[in-house]
Amino acid sequence: MSAVTRQWHHYRFRSLWRLAAPPDEVFAVLADAENYPTWWPQVRQVDGLDTRSGTARFRSLLPYDLLVTARESRRDPRTGVLEITMSGDLEGWARWTLVANARGTTALFEQEVEVRKPLLRLLAVPGRPLFLANHTLMMRAGQRGLRARLGRGLDEA
Repeated sequence: MSAVTRQWHHYRFRSLWRLAAPPDEVFAVLADAENYPTWWPQVRQVDGLDTRSGTARFRSLLPYDLLVTARESRRDPRTGVLEITMSGDLEGWARWTLVANARGTTALFEQEVEVRKPLLRLLAVPGRPLFLANHTLMMRAGQRGLRARLGRGLDEA
């Protein structure tokens, strides 16, 4: 595969969420991956495999599911970092970094993945704008859901 083709399958995401809750509360919710489906609508299912890994199924507005196996690579409440590696339809990593601010927590989400799902690889060039918009909508819904889960509504920190 050429470097240009590989670029179409590669994604880097970065989202910043301001939450009106202390970092330890936010960390506890984000560390509890099996309960993501209760507050993040696009995370359809999470099943633990052992204490450090599990499978997850995601689906946003576009009519496809992404299935991944995630393995915890870092869980550090002291520094506010949660990180996983992923394989399956997405291969790469995702990380939350939580920092206290004057009104609560700033949560930085970073992800770097290569799409492995055959249909999405086939549609990489024409579908890329839709895939990016789909991810943006998923992150907005996740932020709303986390704020509600924390009992802080939509107030920004």
